[in-house]
Amino acid sequence: MKVYLVVVDTLADWEIGYLTAELHSRRFFADPSQDFQLLKAGIKRDVVTSMGGVSHTPDVAIDDIQMEKNDLLLLPGAEVWQSAQATPVLELARDVLDQGHQVAAICGATIGLAGIGALNARRHTSNDLGFLKTSCLDYRGEHMYRKEPAVRGDNLITATGLAPLEFSYEVLKMLKVWKPETARAWYRLHKTRQERWYHELVASMSDAPTATP
Repeated sequence: MKVYLVVVDTLADWEIGYLTAELHSRRFFADPSQDFQLLKAGIKRDVVTSMGGVSHTPDVAIDDIQMEKNDLLLLPGAEVWQSAQATPVLELARDVLDQGHQVAAICGATIGLAGIGALNARRHTSNDLGFLKTSCLDYRGEHMYRKEPAVRGDNLITATGLAPLEFSYEVLKMLKVWKPETARAWYRLHKTRQERWYHELVASMSDAPTATP
């Protein structure tokens, strides 16, 4: 399984911070030794800089992506999604969705998808419905819009930029790299900060296989 994290200039670091930490570390994976890769995908192979000033060197270019079963294309928020440079990424996302592959988009990336009509027939959310209707000329998906922090519609996850935790939770459930009880306890711990969920998180890992040295 591969997760392709699209890295672009002005990438919103905080919107995918939970996911990159948990997927890279594998600390809560049901099977830490499973075949899994988190790869950074760039429009080109050039280094990009996030909003936080972090430099990202792509592992692959988007033209090299070959989506397979259970792979995920992950689109973080950024300031470039309504610009021409983002069009190849958005078209790739639309095409792989049509092919049945998994895509997750948050904040500005949802606006980009709306702008090319990719959300017209799929359940979704975004930062604001009114903004989609006035700024995305090809958007006809008002009847599929849900005013929720994060929404899963079949093979697509979308989220408002104010919901990185809910977005991460939905993505982790979609990937199925954690046991359901682990994902639930992890989410509730971060959401409520109650001690009971820490103990449930630890308990959920008690029978997980250990990584092979």
